[in-house]
Amino acid sequence: MGTADNTFGAFLIGVVVSATSSQSHKVTCVQTWYYFSRYFSDPWYTKLLVGAIFLSDSIHQALITHTVYTYLVTDFGNVSDLEKLVWSLSVEVLFNGFTGFMVQSFLTMRVYQLSNKNVIATASVLSFVIAEFVIVVTYVAKAVKLTTFIQVPQLKPLSMSVNAVAAAGDVLITIFLCTFLQQSRTGFQRSDTLINKLMLFTINTGLLTSVCAVMSLISITMWPDTFIYVAFYFCLGRLYCNSLLATLNARKGIRRDSCDEPMSLSLHGARRPINSPIGSSRMGMPNDLSIKIDTTQGYIEDEILFAEE
Repeated sequence: MGTADNTFGAFLIGVVVSATSSQSHKVTCVQTWYYFSRYFSDPWYTKLLVGAIFLSDSIHQALITHTVYTYLVTDFGNVSDLEKLVWSLSVEVLFNGFTGFMVQSFLTMRVYQLSNKNVIATASVLSFVIAEFVIVVTYVAKAVKLTTFIQVPQLKPLSMSVNAVAAAGDVLITIFLCTFLQQSRTGFQRSDTLINKLMLFTINTGLLTSVCAVMSLISITMWPDTFIYVAFYFCLGRLYCNSLLATLNARKGIRRDSCDEPMSLSLHGARRPINSPIGSSRMGMPNDLSIKIDTTQGYIEDEILFAEE
């Protein structure tokens, strides 16, 4: 067992950072309210997903707050009680894992859609998502039976597995999404600008959660007798929650910005017969090609930005 600094101190830091990540839990509430007030035409299952993720994240915040309050206030001065394992510390892992599972499942569906229903890519990502949640459930099932901190190191292999699989899953999702977004380029400036923004958004989101999971894994490996890793793991669910809300709420802004960009079509290397219908077009641009441009542009934006209608 470590000192108070690297055990209960780490707990406290984890709770504070989790509550203040992305400018505190209030921002999560505001983002949730913003989503329901601006995207009321979204499908019911997307709304249900957002509501479930917000509820899960809120319960997780309540549980870790209860844990720290119990150790640092209720049991303050009672050394024997500080050695006991509070139930909320074990249960919070389930809700943290549930939040990550829902967000990663949503992103897996995006991989499926953007890859034109590529079964191999989708199954690869889904295997990591399911494996992580199974390990989380297994961890919690074993953790709730423990009574003291001395027994916690027994679960070290499971703790390491959760963080390793979470990081690997996030990296794989990011790679697939960026790859399929890159393949969606059409040569239209507006669509390509939108794709560039989404790729940057995807990389930043995946990077945050991956780094957090890796830091948790490194901490539990290097300092197994402390709870420094918990400070990172506490933040993981909040990052997942905010990444999903930010992605959903950014759609109108990204679409509006992309519409401000002039649309251009590169016909480099194109050749057309002198006597073709294209050559006789009044403005040098045939009606059927104009329709094709508009239709393709709208399809790409709706496909990538999760159609709102």
